Amino acid sequence: MPATNVPTGAKDAPRARGWVRRLLPTLGMVAVVALCIAAGNWQRGRMTHKEALGERLAAALAAPVVALPAGVDDWSAWRFRQVELAGRYDEARQILIDNKVHAARAGYHVVTPLVLSDGRAVLVNRGFAAGGATRSELPESRPPAGEVRVTGRINLPPLDYVELAQAPPQGAVWQNLDPTRFSAATGLAVLPIVVEATAGDDRLVRDWPRPDAGTEKHRIYMVQWYAFAALAFGLWAWFTLIRRKR
Repeated sequence: MPATNVPTGAKDAPRARGWVRRLLPTLGMVAVVALCIAAGNWQRGRMTHKEALGERLAAALAAPVVALPAGVDDWSAWRFRQVELAGRYDEARQILIDNKVHAARAGYHVVTPLVLSDGRAVLVNRGFAAGGATRSELPESRPPAGEVRVTGRINLPPLDYVELAQAPPQGAVWQNLDPTRFSAATGLAVLPIVVEATAGDDRLVRDWPRPDAGTEKHRIYMVQWYAFAALAFGLWAWFTLIRRKR
C-alpha cells in the first residue's frame, strides 16, 4: 500500500493545543498571585502609615500647648500639635459637615471660622452635633460670643474626597471640609488647616478618633491577601506539576 502522508500542520495541532492548555493555568496563576500580592502590599502600606500617624499623635500630645505659629509653609510638621487660639468666632460663616456619626447617631461636625487678634482666620471644628428628626432640622450650635480662647489640635483636612456634584457648596451644610473652597465660597481667607477643639463651653461632642485606629484590620487583610496568593500558587503547583508527575 502507498504510504499515507500526514501534513505537518495536522501533526502539530494537538501538540499546540496541549501547550496552550498548560499555559493558560500558569498565566491565570501569575495574574491572581500578582493581584493578591499588590492588594496585600497596599494593606501593609496603610497599616504602616496609620502606625506612623499614631506615633506622631502620641509625640504631639506629649508636647506642651503652644500658640498657633505664624509664617508656616508646611503645616504637616505641625499636625496633631496642641495649640491655643484667641479670637472671635464668625458665626455668619459657620458650616456643618454632613454624614458624621457618633455613638450610632447621625449628625454633623460644626465648623466655625475663628478670626484671630492678628487678623488671620482659622477653621475650628467645634465638635459633633446630632441631627434632627428630619434632614430639614439642623442642630442649633451657636458659637460663644465675644473674645474666646480655644484649645485644640491641628489637623489637615483630607483633600482626596469624591463628590457627585461639581457645583460649589451652597448653604450651611457641606459634604466635605476644604479650606481652599471655603475661602472661595465665603470670601474669608483661612489657613489651610483645621483646629479640632478639645475643650469648650457648649454641648458639642469632641471625641476625635486616633489616626492609628484600624491598624489591626489592615494587618488581617494583609495576611489574607498574602494567603490567597500562596493558595493560588499551591493549587497551580499541585494540579500542574505534582499531580501530572504522579
